[in-house]
Amino acid sequence: MKLNLMAGRVAAAAALAATCPFSQALAQDDIANVLVTAARYAEDVDSALAPAVVISRETLDRSVALDVTEVLRFHAGIDVVRSGGPGQSTSVFVRGAESNHTLVLIDGVRVNPGTIGTAALQNIAPELIERIEVVKGPRSTLYGSDAIGGVINVITRRDQTPGGRFSTQVGTGPYATRQGTAQASFASEQSSAGAAVSWLNSDGFPTRIGSTTNRGFDNLSVSANARTQIGEVDAAVRYWQASGSSEYSDFFLTPVDQDFRNSVAALELGFAPTGHWRTKAIVSRIEDRSQQNQSPDRLRTERYALDWQNDIEVTDRNRITAGLVYSTETAEAMSFGTGFDIDTDIATAYLQNTFTSGRHELVLAAGYTDHTTFGNHTTWNAEYGLGLGDSTRVIASAGTAFRAPDATDRFGFGGNPLLQPEESTQIELSLQQRLSGRQTLRLNAFQNDVDQLIEYVITDFTTFDGELRNTDQARIRGLELAWSMQGTDWQVRAEASHQQPKNRATGEVLLRRAQNSIALGYVQGFGPVELGIDVLGVDERNDFGGARLDAYALANVTARYAMSADWSVLARVENVFNKQYELASGYNTPDRGLFVAVRFAPK
Repeated sequence: MKLNLMAGRVAAAAALAATCPFSQALAQDDIANVLVTAARYAEDVDSALAPAVVISRETLDRSVALDVTEVLRFHAGIDVVRSGGPGQSTSVFVRGAESNHTLVLIDGVRVNPGTIGTAALQNIAPELIERIEVVKGPRSTLYGSDAIGGVINVITRRDQTPGGRFSTQVGTGPYATRQGTAQASFASEQSSAGAAVSWLNSDGFPTRIGSTTNRGFDNLSVSANARTQIGEVDAAVRYWQASGSSEYSDFFLTPVDQDFRNSVAALELGFAPTGHWRTKAIVSRIEDRSQQNQSPDRLRTERYALDWQNDIEVTDRNRITAGLVYSTETAEAMSFGTGFDIDTDIATAYLQNTFTSGRHELVLAAGYTDHTTFGNHTTWNAEYGLGLGDSTRVIASAGTAFRAPDATDRFGFGGNPLLQPEESTQIELSLQQRLSGRQTLRLNAFQNDVDQLIEYVITDFTTFDGELRNTDQARIRGLELAWSMQGTDWQVRAEASHQQPKNRATGEVLLRRAQNSIALGYVQGFGPVELGIDVLGVDERNDFGGARLDAYALANVTARYAMSADWSVLARVENVFNKQYELASGYNTPDRGLFVAVRFAPK
């Protein structure tokens, strides 16, 4: 999804200022962020009807994080579960939904594999990322399957500053962790091009409790982009790839390892047939591959997709967004002697109408998906915002979503070809409040009902053999509070989430999801020095086998010192108080550690 950040911000602010007093107040705030994922067009994140989080390049910069999940986890209501250290299998639960109920995009291109459903977020290097947008709630209408809990859109870096730019960074940390990044870009008025490479190597630590063997991680990531204008057509190409190896310990604590490669390639063409109609098409290819080195076990997804979007300004108060998405994928796997090779075609059509009038904003959307295995599926979204003066707005919304079972659900271990899609219906009520020119508050209350939930049912308790079945219903009720404030050289935010993700039949809380979490962040500048602290508190969680994971609190401290206009030093102390905790039963987590990096970025 093409995003010129500065141009998009100006365009979004101008569009919002023309619609309602509440939007106009926010558009004048120079700390406003642009959100493109919620409605497939640029809007101010603080004015969007959908609840969302935007993680900026500045936040990624100061985090000195090894992957994007280390930043995502410091937001309430986003549960990150990792089976060990850097590069280990990682799951993200948004708003209490299942980990495979979150759709992950890279530059607007779906990267959830057709094999196991969950994207390999642990392989995405923050150094190559411009921003991360997290939209909470159902978005199947615009994006198709999987968007039940929300959408995470990872947008790669594309520097369009006129002239040439170059930067490089090297860093080190505990567990013999080493990291290096180099980037170069060039831009003119009509064209730009850039490339970046990031390398990470870590000896790691024992992934399993009871093991004494360190398990490491190696990741080489590259990205490249170019854009130009050919007559009236804007053309852009993008490529991102992560490849390397990940070591881990199996069920018997035997050291094993696997190689991986994830890639996204995209060509985008866009032009405006009229002054009120903008059309663009994105042709993309993704690959998700892993190969176990001690056995024939492997996973591979290859997907080609065409995404055609049209934006029509009917009037200055009425906007139509319509499009088609077609994808054809091949998913193949081998696991414990069971394999499959499945081809799947999916076509999605959507129509969205955004209407504004004075204090009112209404968004109506409908989607239709045709799946070669599961047939037709219809989804919808309805969102209404009412401005109460210049600083207050209430929002009511509802929507549906679905997730089609992946190939492993149907044909892998315990697979069931008769599975039906999981379906959800969500209702939500929100309050947005501008407390001052640089202070905002948002309160969300939601209920998400998920039907046909898929779970593994044991049919033989002697061998624990069984199969996946549509047996359960889940109801997730939640309250979210987000507050932020910014001064001249400081900013602070606080987020709290209370959710009840429960199985409606048994009343049990769904596994690995916290009912209560809180996140705090504070950044303060002192001339050439910037200091920051991020705090996360999470309560008890259930895990597999009846295990109970204790509550925990983490604190990370960051620092940045600009030695000159070109040179800077960055540091992060992870787990400052050296807390011992578990994200998954039986798996270790990092102790206190110091990461230090030196960056050279000529102005």
